[in-house]
Amino acid sequence: MTMLDDPATSAMWPAAYPRGYAVVDVETTGLARDDRIVSAAVYRLDALGNVEDHWYTLVNPERDPGPVWIHGLTTDVLAGAPLFRDVEREFSERLADRVLVAHNAFFDWSMISREYARARATAPTRQRLCTIALAKELRLPLPNHKLATLAEHFGVAQQRAHHALDDARVLAEAFRPSLHAAARDGMRLPLLECRPLTEWSDSPAAPLIGHQPTYRPTTWRPSRRLPACPYPNPGRYESDKPLAQGMRVAFSGDTSVDRELLEDRVVEAGLHVATSVSRKTSLLVTNDPGSATSKTLKAAEYGTPVVDEAAFTHLLRDVAPAPGTVPAPAPAPRPDTVPASVPAPSPSPADG
Repeated sequence: MTMLDDPATSAMWPAAYPRGYAVVDVETTGLARDDRIVSAAVYRLDALGNVEDHWYTLVNPERDPGPVWIHGLTTDVLAGAPLFRDVEREFSERLADRVLVAHNAFFDWSMISREYARARATAPTRQRLCTIALAKELRLPLPNHKLATLAEHFGVAQQRAHHALDDARVLAEAFRPSLHAAARDGMRLPLLECRPLTEWSDSPAAPLIGHQPTYRPTTWRPSRRLPACPYPNPGRYESDKPLAQGMRVAFSGDTSVDRELLEDRVVEAGLHVATSVSRKTSLLVTNDPGSATSKTLKAAEYGTPVVDEAAFTHLLRDVAPAPGTVPAPAPAPRPDTVPASVPAPSPSPADG
């Protein structure tokens, strides 16, 4: 009998909660789309967040290892490690039919989905849960949303920061009390869809240096293309003014609202969705401004204004029209949306 079969437990546990989780951490050669995984760890948890088992592997990135001073994995250490395609099946066994849980899950899922695409495979997980988003939903009194801060809040001791296995252990131990707090409050978990890459291409292979493969640049693109913004960029967002049509908005990290839905709202408001941060970016939206992503670092360098998702969705309610344009009148209500106290107009002869 599982713990969820116990009437005392099942009575308080939300029926809609997942039946299992895969807490994941990956270390990488960098933060860009072309970077690779150098190590990965998975802690499998049952429906109540209890540890079932764990797994760890090094991964040969087939290129320079990147920030060795962070993850400690040198070229020599990784030279004999398996390629991702060699561990893909074992990795998949640990992800299968589970919700992927990670700290800044958007980044981990992005790196994992790209590796699967390179291996011509698909990750067997359909949903992810970001522990940053969960901490925000729980309103935990945290000064920031770093993993070390979350660990300290729950009394979890870190032993080797930026080591995939220890980071995954720390996150698993911090996730269990978070999950139970959410269940106790009957809270809906901030689950997002894991959409695999639909297109992938490698550029022509670079020549070998000695017997070591060099870095091979790769490109990827999502399964849809957003329409171009018809308005010129009016410049940067100013905190005492509304957003204006034509502004360039970039996103970094996980969002509680599905990213594609949020981007659709941005386009509908007459704003431009930027895929990177430049000097022309009007605003960066992120729920973790202290994270060292390429976008947050560029925003700090350029002085780009930064707001969180909640503030941004509030700003979306009142976007100023582009200069020189006349605001469109509010559309007339359709007959099926007219309040019951107002009779729907009769069709005219021309409507017949």
